[in-house]
Amino acid sequence: MSERPMMTRAIRVGTRASALARTQTGHVVDALGVPAEIVPIVTEGDRSADAIALLGGTGVFVSALRSALLAEQIDVAVHSYKDLPTAPADGIVIAAVPQREDPRDALVARDGLTLGELPHGARVGTGSPRRAAQLRALGLGLSIEPLRGNVDTRLGRVRSGELDAVVLAYAGLRRLGRAGEVTEVLDPIQVLPAPAQGALAIECRVSDAATREALAALDDADTRAAVTAERALLAALEAGCSAPVGALADVAEGDAGPEVFLRASVTAVDGSAAVRLSATGATTDADGVGRRLAADLLAAGADQMMGSSS
Repeated sequence: MSERPMMTRAIRVGTRASALARTQTGHVVDALGVPAEIVPIVTEGDRSADAIALLGGTGVFVSALRSALLAEQIDVAVHSYKDLPTAPADGIVIAAVPQREDPRDALVARDGLTLGELPHGARVGTGSPRRAAQLRALGLGLSIEPLRGNVDTRLGRVRSGELDAVVLAYAGLRRLGRAGEVTEVLDPIQVLPAPAQGALAIECRVSDAATREALAALDDADTRAAVTAERALLAALEAGCSAPVGALADVAEGDAGPEVFLRASVTAVDGSAAVRLSATGATTDADGVGRRLAADLLAAGADQMMGSSS
């Protein structure tokens, strides 16, 4: 039996400097239970408000953290999993996927209104093409408006009366202690979340055996299986397109053992059409479940919607 790798110094945990990122990272550090130091890293997305739009959102908040990790400036990087590119990074491993926070989207609206109570023409802000497309597809006559900034900035636009409502990830609001401002948690039947929404990905260097072992204690098998299915679907759909994709997997006990049930959708940007399907398979084949469902979506016409949204 090999000896357990010993930590000889505090683990340096890198994070974006935003309030949400630091809060998420603080939860990880608390759960680790070993000496750790939080190291804020400024990313391209933090430097430039236009970076997300220019780079398509994929990896904007990731590259600086990964560079610091590979340069051994930090030992661990904590990401919102949905920010990660689907391709693996050389020399880096996702050592832990902790138990997921609530993955659903949430509405924060004036006067305590729910989505169905918003009047025709109500101004609803979101920075997500996926949310915008799915909201338009509901046919409620809402005016979907672009939205940027941190959580406080976004919520402030409702308080100021500039917008009637905003839609944000419920997980982030819960982590920041702002869940009390939510007027409705949106049912995934209406608005299907982004793949890996609500989950964290904790990375370290492949070569750092001691840190990998320390992080392994934080890994949640059900969350990893669910997110693996969602991300495999996204990877299979991602080539050459940027269509709004929603995906949400649940893990439950089946007749032959644990199973992953995956729902996914592709929606035209203008909300005029959508394809929504589901698939089930063993958690040990979560990647295959995602890829097969992606193929089914494409066969059902999702490629046409993805082409129209490029």
